[in-house]
Amino acid sequence: MTQAKKVEGVSLLGSKTEIPSDYAPEVLETFENRHKENDYWVKFNCPEFTSLCPITGQPDFATLYISYVPDVRMVESKSLKLYLFSFRNHGDFHENVVNTVMKDLIRLMDPRYIEVWGKFLPRGGISIDPYANYGRPGTKYEQLAEERFRLHDMAGMDRVDNR
Repeated sequence: MTQAKKVEGVSLLGSKTEIPSDYAPEVLETFENRHKENDYWVKFNCPEFTSLCPITGQPDFATLYISYVPDVRMVESKSLKLYLFSFRNHGDFHENVVNTVMKDLIRLMDPRYIEVWGKFLPRGGISIDPYANYGRPGTKYEQLAEERFRLHDMAGMDRVDNR
């Protein structure tokens, strides 16, 4: 049996890990992007996201879509899973969840571009689908953010219908 190669900055991968009981951005870890010279998309689809309504305490279920263009650092997927799981007992509005996830990932990785889209299942007959994005100021990624925001949820562009 071969031993797994250690990756600098990654401590959770390959070990049994305690699940956070509330919002825990400190569990996020990164590793070095080995293809910094390339622009490319990394997309996470998180179909089992759960948080709590801050007023009623009832669960809210969503699919979160996180897409980014990395620069020097990339988020490690196990740490992202634990981070997203930490919202399970956390009370917050849908819009704040999406913006919090995006801002935490910006602080963590400083990506060239990132977007987070929450497709929350209906409660009380209404679904809420907040979308937030960011492009590094003064670069082509800032322009990308403006364009994707303008075209967001238009026919044909990243249209997602999971209901």
